[in-house]
Amino acid sequence: METDSSNILIVEDDQKLAGLIAEFLQVQGLSVSIEADGALAVQRILDSQPDLVVLDLMLPGEDGLSICRRVREAGFSRPILMLTARSEDDDHISGLELGADDYVNKPVRPQVLLARIRALLRRSGESDSSAAPSRLEFGELVVDNDRREAWLRGALIELTGAEFDLLWLLASHAGRILSREEIFIALRGIEYDGQDRSIDVRISRIRPKIGDDPDMPRLIKTVRSKGYLFVAPGPGQA
Repeated sequence: METDSSNILIVEDDQKLAGLIAEFLQVQGLSVSIEADGALAVQRILDSQPDLVVLDLMLPGEDGLSICRRVREAGFSRPILMLTARSEDDDHISGLELGADDYVNKPVRPQVLLARIRALLRRSGESDSSAAPSRLEFGELVVDNDRREAWLRGALIELTGAEFDLLWLLASHAGRILSREEIFIALRGIEYDGQDRSIDVRISRIRPKIGDDPDMPRLIKTVRSKGYLFVAPGPGQA
């Protein structure tokens, strides 16, 4: 195992499943640890600061949604990938709204899980070394891709990793409509299935954080039947 491999924490009470996932990921060069008790998961995550958390939705002691909310409130900003045996949109949306970056349905397909993990780790750790600007300013809103941070009127905006990735993608293509298909391929490496609402959920969370009116947005506009458009403020606009 490579000493510089990413550290993955699996929070899963099904010991057999957790063991199989851990073994598969370790073979792929990742360093993996397991926490089976939901009641201990929050402190374990905050103490160990893993590069990525694979978090089961249903856990003894404390459920995955509560754990996700609490670690985000405590400042944990690294990727969280939810595992859920449920296929209902409400469960997926709840997880995303509380700060999860992605989700995988059970039964888990190892190659799918690995692809999602690698995509999240890549986006979390990458920096833009191309000639393209890494810092964008739109009036009182500043988005810095190198630092993976954004500020509004000089105050740091609290964004999850997935929210920052989406904000940067839209802001770096200001003035151009991005379809959901383009966004899904850019951020998740998969085609849009026509039903997944995760992008819409993240947009609704980002808007108020960047000072946009959710009811009458002026920065991130929904273009019906086409996608989303980031509108750069004109001179004199905030």
